[in-house]
This record gives sequence, C-alpha cells and structure tokens, in this order.
Amino acid sequence: MKKDVSIQKVREDAENHFRRGEFFCSESIVASIRSNFEIDMPEEMIAMASGFPVGIGRAKCVCGAVAGGVLCIGYFFGRTKAGETKVNRTLELANELQAEFKKNHKVLCCSILTKGMDMASGEHKEQCISFTGEVAEIAAKIIVRELAKSDN
Repeated sequence: MKKDVSIQKVREDAENHFRRGEFFCSESIVASIRSNFEIDMPEEMIAMASGFPVGIGRAKCVCGAVAGGVLCIGYFFGRTKAGETKVNRTLELANELQAEFKKNHKVLCCSILTKGMDMASGEHKEQCISFTGEVAEIAAKIIVRELAKSDN
C-alpha cells in the first residue's frame, strides 16, 4: 500500500472516471482511492459502491459521493471483528467527511443538492463530477493523515 499519494490526483482520477462514464460518483471514488493508494482491495469493493449513486439507489437521499467516501474510510479504518472498539474512530472520521461536505454545501441530500436540475442535463452531471472530486479529495486527506498517525 502506498501512503504518500497525490491528493490532487485522487480527485482528478475520481472526476475523470465519472466524466468518461466509466463509473458513477461512489464507484469513481472507490476506484480512485483503490488505484492511487495501490491497495490490495478486490474490484468487488467498487461493485459494493454501485448502489449509492443518485442518493442511494436513485432515491435522492444521501449524496452517493459522500457514501463512497465513507466506504473508503471504512475500508481503511473500520472493524472486521465484532466488538472491536476502533469503530468509534471510524465513525468520527466518517462524520468529519460528511461535516466537511456540509460546510461547503449545507446539506447531504441529493434531492436538495440537485433541486431544479434535469437529471439528464450537463449541468447536473458537472455538479456531480465536482462533488465526486471534492469528496474523493476529502476522503484522501483523512486517509493520508490517519495513516501517518498510525506510523508513529
């Protein structure tokens, strides 16, 4: 695993995955984190992110990009055994990610973030590409910071 990554490249790669139509928001973030951190993450992790776009299954609830960022934080810092206490830190990091997004956009709700937009429009896609890059960047910053702490 690579711990020294370009945060800007994580963002750009996530945006480009979406822009080129390879993946939607949450999938793009997972794919970008996976490749840039050079982690032994199975491709199925990208598939696990496939239900989150357009506010989780097109329900337009929680922004799919935010959900993808939280998935990546969980991959690095989540628990794999019942009763592990590190879940508390993972919850704090997930909260930090969503709080940073809310600081910039006030809400996490896809229907409010895209209110008045035609879902097939270029305007909508460009906004979602931007959100995807933003969340990939926030997640990468958190991951890099926390990995550096674990080296001490």
